[in-house]
Amino acid sequence: MISDYSSLDFVQGNITPTNLRSFNIWNSMYIIVRKVNTVLANIDKAKDLTGRDKDELMGYLYFMRAYAYYRLITYYGPIVIVGDDLMETNESEEYYDRPRATFDESVDYVCDELEKSAKLMPDQVSPSYFGRPSAGSALGLSARLRLIQASPLWNGGTAARRTYGTWKRSTDGVNYVSQQYNERKWAVAAAVCKQIIDMNIFSLHTVRRMPDTAPLPSNVPQDNFPYGAGDIDPFRSYADMFTGESPFARNPEYLWAQKSSGLENYSRHAFPYEIYNGYGTVSVPQKVIDAYRMADGRTIENSSDQYPYETDGMWNNGTDMVFSGYTLKGNVHKMYVNREMRFYASIGFSGAHWPMLSTSNLSKRNIQFWYNLNGNAGKNSVRNLPYNVNTTGYSLKKFVHPEDSWGAPGQGTGYENSRRLEKAYPIIRYAEILLAYVEALNNLTSTHTVGEYQLSRDIEEMRFYFNMIRYRAGLPGLTDAELASKEEMQSIIERERMVELLHENARFWDVRRWGKYEITEREPIQGMDMDADGLAFYNVVPVNQTVARNRVVDKKLILVPIELNEIRKSPSMDQNPGYQY
Repeated sequence: MISDYSSLDFVQGNITPTNLRSFNIWNSMYIIVRKVNTVLANIDKAKDLTGRDKDELMGYLYFMRAYAYYRLITYYGPIVIVGDDLMETNESEEYYDRPRATFDESVDYVCDELEKSAKLMPDQVSPSYFGRPSAGSALGLSARLRLIQASPLWNGGTAARRTYGTWKRSTDGVNYVSQQYNERKWAVAAAVCKQIIDMNIFSLHTVRRMPDTAPLPSNVPQDNFPYGAGDIDPFRSYADMFTGESPFARNPEYLWAQKSSGLENYSRHAFPYEIYNGYGTVSVPQKVIDAYRMADGRTIENSSDQYPYETDGMWNNGTDMVFSGYTLKGNVHKMYVNREMRFYASIGFSGAHWPMLSTSNLSKRNIQFWYNLNGNAGKNSVRNLPYNVNTTGYSLKKFVHPEDSWGAPGQGTGYENSRRLEKAYPIIRYAEILLAYVEALNNLTSTHTVGEYQLSRDIEEMRFYFNMIRYRAGLPGLTDAELASKEEMQSIIERERMVELLHENARFWDVRRWGKYEITEREPIQGMDMDADGLAFYNVVPVNQTVARNRVVDKKLILVPIELNEIRKSPSMDQNPGYQY
């Protein structure tokens, strides 16, 4: 049932200090902290450890503890810093009573721990140990936290004052969130990103250009990557690292990733229910669809004559367009034509082609899924289970390989021998680091010295690293006019992150750190008209679904509440704002 999903309870405002569902990680993360502290306190008793082995082990221990704290910060904000203390058991209540640190104190401590662990862990791990964190993983988490710390919600200014201006520590009256803007925080975030770049280990995943690669638009540089897209296949370069096509253990873009059967199962939610044996529930909103650019890099609002964005009917091209192993059927709506490669790699729109080549039943291969009311993936195809249906007219193909199909002997109809390729979930990608670096530089107005780095709003530096993302997608780079404006660049960065990092656990945190949560959440979720057939289906309407209508927008939902029992055990520990004790 749809009510079984904890995330739906969250967006409907049903999460409370006494009913946290799966969001209650406070106690489990501090169990990790205690276990790490126990090992650290006794590590010298392991006499057979060599110096090198001991250093590496301590690096992993520091990382695990810092990662636990990182999870706590992203959920709860300010944390209780235990340090290396190995707290005794069965002591009085006063012994355990500790206040929370401020947000800046929390981030500074965790980032120091991550950087300490990075000095002891290997720079990268061999394919046989794929999934283990490395120095790059630690620095990647540090860069992510530093970017959050520098962002408007947590760095003084209007958003911080409006949201947390009155939130003070009860023990001493100190603001949990700084009310004074500090530009240097952006420089610190940029420095960590540059440190990762200068490791010269990581790079964007690319696939060489092939005979069936689509021609580049004339405004995209034909130079070899990273100075253009002339020698790469933009579709495969993006798609193959998510679908399982590229060997994930050797992907140079992953700072940290793990093989994930959960991701494989998650992809099942993209397939329609019943005859295609999926769950049909992953629905991408129209806002995301509209964020994808046209093939020549223009927005849909400003499309060109050569690559127009049209909403007035079906394409009726007569023949299919085939590129990079992808088939764009000739009978789809015009609004899905001429789009950038990441759109085709990520989005299952109505009429999109799903190969499903692993099934031995040829009649179940190469299917177009249609989401209109009476389409083969529409509402009327799942009358008995109305929640197992797409609600926007757009599904997620980002993690779906052409071989993938669902079903097995005895499951579903006609899907014998179905299989899915193994997949890896990207916890941190190099693309995220490049986008973070450009965002941090964009917010500098003067030169800052951070360690060995001199950081400023260097337009050519921003251009080079941002354009790597664009060229990999087969798009033109930034213009001088775009780079000249801090505000326009910030808007471009935000849009790029929405597209590039789609369904990689970024957007939820991004809109919060930018101080835009209440604005974005109040926007209606829109999609196609799922109650219509024919051209009427392609009208953009608010999603007619209970959960979409009943979302609660409350700034308290920027953070998760701490469980009431934890608050009661530690009187000096304040609850997050907006939640009742």
